[in-house]
Amino acid sequence: MLRLPRFTYHEPTTVGEAVRLFTEAMPDVAYVAGGTDLYPNMKRRQQTPATVIALHRIPELRAIAGTPESGMTIGACVTLTELAAHEAVRLRYPAVSHAAHVVSTPILRNMGTIGGNLLLDTRCNYYDQNYEWRKAINFCMKRDGEICWVAPSSPRCWAVQSSDGVPVAVALGADVTVTSVRGTRRLPAAGLYRNDGIQYLEKGPDELLVAYHLPPVRDGDWRATYRKLRRRDAFDFPVLGVAARVDFARDGSVSAARIVLGAVASYPQEISAAADAIIGTRLDEGAIGAAADAAYRPAKPMDNTDFTLAWRKEMVRVHVQRALQDIRAQNT
Repeated sequence: MLRLPRFTYHEPTTVGEAVRLFTEAMPDVAYVAGGTDLYPNMKRRQQTPATVIALHRIPELRAIAGTPESGMTIGACVTLTELAAHEAVRLRYPAVSHAAHVVSTPILRNMGTIGGNLLLDTRCNYYDQNYEWRKAINFCMKRDGEICWVAPSSPRCWAVQSSDGVPVAVALGADVTVTSVRGTRRLPAAGLYRNDGIQYLEKGPDELLVAYHLPPVRDGDWRATYRKLRRRDAFDFPVLGVAARVDFARDGSVSAARIVLGAVASYPQEISAAADAIIGTRLDEGAIGAAADAAYRPAKPMDNTDFTLAWRKEMVRVHVQRALQDIRAQNT
């Protein structure tokens, strides 16, 4: 049985108290919300914080506020189950609801939070193993070692961003709010991620993600969708995620678009060329095919997760095509 290491545990009741406790315990400290990512990592000795600060007793982090017309704010500790089932989110932000609903299993969705999903640790076949397994291969550079076993000659880690919520947040143009004792700031979700398997977040280690801001949506204004590929639909992480947002002009043509790939790189990979291929069109099959081809070319899956590389790359074309067909169907 894998056991947690010893640690000091705090349960603050305000954001201010949480960030103060975190700062006092730095650098060997971690926040925990649902614990579905942190605690397994601690059991595998991938992360071993001496202090853990729980967030579940902070009411403002559990709130959902706003309206679709003005934009909605989702507290970071709202569970994935709550987010998927929320009526306004389900009806007006179906891509957000669906992405939350397809994370793992019902039990883990009842515990896991949207904040945790947006900050999910990058994953790799050589990293997500127990301590003894990793020690047997002489570890990897993401933890305890000096080499990336995915690309041994590489100077960087290629662990992959495998969150379902992240590509959706980036495609929608959502924002997040982070805070620390140094102050509070709001930034685009797209600005939160780096293409590096180790240093994968563009935020200070002391900054707490407190809210997820969904953009305003009005009937016929824009549509979005999320497609997920995995071996077992019951609970697996994605080996490919495709999130797309399409804005429509009054005449029904595409005025703007964002197409974002998940689980093929260490960050959510936005494919501008794919979006450009459908702007000005009415999402006819030719335009959709051109977008799918444009997404296929730069997608470079690595040998760090399930299935063969060539097949995963080919599925980029298939799932971008299906995602855009979904949006076309929504807009009819």
